[in-house]
Amino acid sequence: MRRTSASLIAGALVATLAWSSSPATAVDPSPGITDLTTDINQILADNRLTIARSAVTVRSAVNGEELYAHDQGKLMTPASNTKLFTSAAAVETLGLDYRFETSALRAGRQVGSSIIGDLVLRGTGDPTMLGEDYSSLAAAVAAKGVKLVTGRLIADDTWFDAVRLGNDWAWDDEPYYYAAQISALTASPDRDYDAGTAIVSVAPSGDSVKVSVTPPNDYLKIDNRAVVGATTDVVIERQHSTNTILITGTVAEETSEWVTVENPTLYAAALFRDALAKHGVRVLGRTTAGAAPASAVSLATHQSMPLSELLIPFMKLSNNMHAEILTKAMGRKASGQGTWAAGLKVATDFAKANGVQVLNLRDGSGLSRRDGITTSSIAQLLYSVRSKPWYPVWYASLPIAGDPDRLVGGTLRSRMRGTAAAGNVHAKTGSLTGVTSLSGYVTSADGEPLVFSIMLNQYLSSSPKDIEDKIAVRLATFSRNAPNVSAQLRGGESTQEFPDLECSWLKPLPC
Repeated sequence: MRRTSASLIAGALVATLAWSSSPATAVDPSPGITDLTTDINQILADNRLTIARSAVTVRSAVNGEELYAHDQGKLMTPASNTKLFTSAAAVETLGLDYRFETSALRAGRQVGSSIIGDLVLRGTGDPTMLGEDYSSLAAAVAAKGVKLVTGRLIADDTWFDAVRLGNDWAWDDEPYYYAAQISALTASPDRDYDAGTAIVSVAPSGDSVKVSVTPPNDYLKIDNRAVVGATTDVVIERQHSTNTILITGTVAEETSEWVTVENPTLYAAALFRDALAKHGVRVLGRTTAGAAPASAVSLATHQSMPLSELLIPFMKLSNNMHAEILTKAMGRKASGQGTWAAGLKVATDFAKANGVQVLNLRDGSGLSRRDGITTSSIAQLLYSVRSKPWYPVWYASLPIAGDPDRLVGGTLRSRMRGTAAAGNVHAKTGSLTGVTSLSGYVTSADGEPLVFSIMLNQYLSSSPKDIEDKIAVRLATFSRNAPNVSAQLRGGESTQEFPDLECSWLKPLPC
């Protein structure tokens, strides 16, 4: 975000540098805290971190007292821990009852069963619109007695700007569903609500490979070069800047891949046009993008679930597109500009109003490697929002360690099983290649709520997520009044091999 200059960041870092320590020493002489400090230092002595960067902050959630600090003033790449700021600012700015609206409007007169003019499909960013929702919207238009539209189908996505991808996103992430294009008019293939994507499935069918697409559409063009084989080793990938899906390799059993689309606005319009036809509404003109005229009359409107419900798939499954859509929605509400710049200003201002000192946001999801946050900043946010009236709902959206339910445990469902942290740690994960983070809440053995933030950057070997887990488990066994002599510095059982991607991004693999 351009408004945060290097000099401002440097100044804030100087202000917080006194809080950093490497290695950390106990900030309180009590035996419990001394023991905690020793144990976390031991965990961070892992040789995978020898040439890496690590930062940890632990505070009491009751009064903000600092219990442990290691390099907490250093600016780190947070990955999806960025979503803590985005989600909290969105709830504060938009409200838990906020809903996205998608509307069909007529831009012309209705004469009998005909609209003499254009039909407009207008969106405000709803990431939960499914093919069936566009069908319901089309049915509602047909129920108005409309059978013919003499003009065009206009796709109105002007609620947001036309910038589709984050400025700092890697170009080679473009085909993959966790980096889909952002639009105010979009569609998702299933109830994970990965906006701007479709599911392409392949399966052996006799001597050939059968391909199906969810939702069914002709917007994507399939180039199927795969063959039936003894094993499944298939690549399903959208070609750069096109809507051609190239399928190569061998297929022995059914498998699926989530792929992004080029221009989700026209993708949504294509789904709507197909639905209109199925409901007996014929549009004579072509599909085009543009703004609805001020005189357009509403025919039907679809409302999304409230933000209070959307928080669950957003945070539990670490949905990047939800983060970016909410960022632009915040900007639209606060300043009338559905842009990244406007939305990031809202998120940054919210954080600073709640005591955060160092924050450099470039997007809402954490895909950008130019996002910069300190563990002290995250801990401050976690501590501050506990006083908000919406906190219980927001807290419930965080993944819960070891809970196997996908929409409860989320990206932590396979971690810390069989430990004191299971069912206890509520925290947001974060992952990019060479980056991992874990920040949230845990209740100590004394029943004291704690906030913590762990960020590990620039490691070169296997993912050190187990280091995060060991620290979280140690916090769950922490007691102020007695050394935890029986503490086991381990992360507990896990069925995950800690790849350098969010667990939820590994569709369709379980994690």
